[in-house]
Amino acid sequence: MAVSEVAREDSRLSALGYRQELSRVLSLFDNFSVAFSYLSPMVGIYSLYVIGLGAGGPRYIWTIPIVVGLMTLVALTFGELASEYPLSGALYQYGKYNVGPRYGWFVGWIYGFALLATVASVDSGAVSYVTDLSNIWFKTHLNPSDHVTIFIVAGAIIVLSALLNSIGAKIMGRVARFGVYVETIGTFGVFIALAIHGFHQGFGFTFTTQGVEHVAHNPFGVNFAGHWWTGAALVAVLANVYIFFGFESAGDISEETVDAQRQVPKAMRNALLYGGIASFVLVLGLLLATPKSGIGSIVSGGVPVILAALPSWLQDFFLVMVIIAFFSCGTAVQGAGARVAFALARDGAVPASSQLKKVSARHKTPTNAIIVGTIVPFAFLLLVLVNPSRNYHILWFDYPAHINALFALVSFATSGIYLSFFLTVLGALIARRRGWKPSGSFTLGRWGIPVALGGAAYLFLMLLNIVWPSSITSGRGLLFNYGWVTLLVMVVIVAAGALYEGLARPDRSVSEHRIEE
Repeated sequence: MAVSEVAREDSRLSALGYRQELSRVLSLFDNFSVAFSYLSPMVGIYSLYVIGLGAGGPRYIWTIPIVVGLMTLVALTFGELASEYPLSGALYQYGKYNVGPRYGWFVGWIYGFALLATVASVDSGAVSYVTDLSNIWFKTHLNPSDHVTIFIVAGAIIVLSALLNSIGAKIMGRVARFGVYVETIGTFGVFIALAIHGFHQGFGFTFTTQGVEHVAHNPFGVNFAGHWWTGAALVAVLANVYIFFGFESAGDISEETVDAQRQVPKAMRNALLYGGIASFVLVLGLLLATPKSGIGSIVSGGVPVILAALPSWLQDFFLVMVIIAFFSCGTAVQGAGARVAFALARDGAVPASSQLKKVSARHKTPTNAIIVGTIVPFAFLLLVLVNPSRNYHILWFDYPAHINALFALVSFATSGIYLSFFLTVLGALIARRRGWKPSGSFTLGRWGIPVALGGAAYLFLMLLNIVWPSSITSGRGLLFNYGWVTLLVMVVIVAAGALYEGLARPDRSVSEHRIEE
């Protein structure tokens, strides 16, 4: 960087009460790559395509531009905040400066938990693909549903990600860059390969529902009483709601990004836009390749049923791409979660802050915070052992059979993200009402309030759609939030934070590190 640019970056950090400790080595493309790898179209689509298709039919593809368009409002608001406060910990910092120390701490608590739960969910999601590849190449007989197999494979991925994250931000950026290349091949490449092999459906197929709104034709046996827009669509849209976030991680690594005030807002927008395009192309290819027999076989067998039409060597190639995408995504999320832990520790806002805030003299990374980002997901992995064989009645609701507790935590990961997003955008609106005027390199001007209001409305409505308790035989309850489970997990984590905050009062320490502007 030019001397003047270094001075400007250091000056802004100093004005916010911090000094440059981390290594500022990430370019715009590196920053974008981390955000895009976290969003990861391949991980999202390969994990949720069957649910979206089964709940909403082929027409569910058109919820992608709706979700991406509305989430862009959030990305624009975050861009203003990232430009104003280019600090590690992103959402925590935004809440701290916009509303106050206690508000910011709660945002950081919720967001940090959601990130570390996401690490466990992403890395455990890779297990079935890793075991498939091992069984094909090495003639093993690994069972992807075996608890020990899940723990060992996912645990190994978590440790490898931690090692790479610890070596330096530049390595994290390179892993993410590679992830972008893989995602591009794995989305556009699958579309091209399926097109060459020959599509079985016409474009008009994407506008059909295949009768999924009626229980007699729904592959999951879910009854939407014949209503698509007010029934099936509200559940199917969640398959995309669960994908299109992660762009905010560009802000988590602001202190390691060159010219962060200008580059981070760009990276956020670009990651979301490119992620939306790549996802749409991949889903379109999968839909057009649906066999004439209909969507039933796809819902029962998953994406591999479609890819089975390709040559075996090409199937193996795309399988490797999927595994790399999962690994890149998990590494990016772990890196973001570690930065949130580091930011909280630097302000003395979590237990053992004096240790967690330490930065490696050699690698300039928050090594101890990365260790936390390793241990906590490992602990979450133990939840796969809780897998009841029948429904358990707890108080006034049922915990569903064959849903391990890790899945329940995964459902919190998305609801926690959306709650922290909503609180952040709400905080920006509160700050504006108090007289705050964004002064960073990126501002929305007179559009700031309308954009933030639109983003807040979207986040609030989707948060309700995610957590709203439904019967476990309904679409939402069966496929996403398991009745009351997601809402109660979120309430428990927020309540635990409230208890700790009330007893330890970390906001007092945070207030000492909050520079009034």
